[in-house]
Amino acid sequence: MSDVEFFLFRDIIHAFCGMHFSLDAKYLLEKRLAVRVRDLKLESFAEYFRYLTSSPAKESELWDIMDVLTVNETYFFREASQLKAFSDEILPELIDVKSRRGQRQLRIWCAGCSTGEEAYTIAMLLDRPELRGWPVEIIATDISRRALALAQRGVYGASSFRDLEPHYLERYFSNHGAGFRINEKLREKVSFRLHNLYDREHPGVTGKLDVVFCRNVIIYFDLDAKVTVVTGFHSALAEGGFLLLGHSESLINISRQFTLRHFMNHTVYQKPEGVGQGRSA
Repeated sequence: MSDVEFFLFRDIIHAFCGMHFSLDAKYLLEKRLAVRVRDLKLESFAEYFRYLTSSPAKESELWDIMDVLTVNETYFFREASQLKAFSDEILPELIDVKSRRGQRQLRIWCAGCSTGEEAYTIAMLLDRPELRGWPVEIIATDISRRALALAQRGVYGASSFRDLEPHYLERYFSNHGAGFRINEKLREKVSFRLHNLYDREHPGVTGKLDVVFCRNVIIYFDLDAKVTVVTGFHSALAEGGFLLLGHSESLINISRQFTLRHFMNHTVYQKPEGVGQGRSA
């Protein structure tokens, strides 16, 4: 792949999904796109570029590219301190506030859900007596069709359980070949959908949300894409709703639409009440 070809592919990918590749990542992009060149039995990256820009299948091919570009490194109960803040501090606060307002329902969006471990972790944490009788909706979206197929299958190997306490394994999983399968009751609590976070014209979730999880996703975007995606989260959240990012991510230089909440176990972002849409930095 020449430098010129790299920049052409990089710009197409960025326009589609907001993912950014610097020239230092040329080898990585070349290696991953080479998979598609081989699958399509093409002779060169130049031929692949023509296919990607002029073939009737070009839109479908962009989604296929997402399958080879996205990183699916995840596991159950990843970033445990933040999940503890969600379970022990944020959820009780939401339950209290919504109960007093007569709004006894919860809607949670897991954005960039990968192969489903995070979404099912959230479902486990929501399986609690205080929420019995509450309509609880967990919407899990990802840009990779391959990852979503694995998430919907719900079968996992040992690497997904590196931080899972044994009682969760006993309660929510059954043996399945060399791995474990999530039980049907928990699987039914999660709705998986194909969605491109960068596509503002086709939102993945309608209606207001109480919590958005988007962890270790925006690190792959450039600043403009981060602003676009985070602004979308702000619009999707109800006033008082929470945004949970990855441990290495923050909204510094991205958005001033949220306030920072310091809980005992973690720091998260919250959409203030009564301030309208706010503004991006």
